[in-house]
Amino acid sequence: MPDKEELYDEAIDAYADDKFDEAIELYKKALELDAKYADAIHGMIMCYQAKGDLDTAIELTRKYIAQEPDDILAHTNLSMFYQKKGMVPEAEAAGAEARRLDWKRQLKEGKK
Repeated sequence: MPDKEELYDEAIDAYADDKFDEAIELYKKALELDAKYADAIHGMIMCYQAKGDLDTAIELTRKYIAQEPDDILAHTNLSMFYQKKGMVPEAEAAGAEARRLDWKRQLKEGKK
């Protein structure tokens, strides 16, 4: 049985070939092996976005943020998804949170 990284690599190849449903299934298999595998979660969400299923992309991103509230990429992606749906106030709020988290990260790195 392939490990999570092999499944992830296969999913990336499927995504590159516009085989989004196949990629989603591969990401799901990787997540069965490691439910907190952030790269697979982000990849799967981007597949839904690429398919034009912004509602699912938003729903999955919000669930992920509930588990990982400091993930800058998740907030950035959420802002982008909201923008694509014309949800400007929500997009601005998600973008502001991404910037706040990035500033927090930069401050923390500066203290080291």
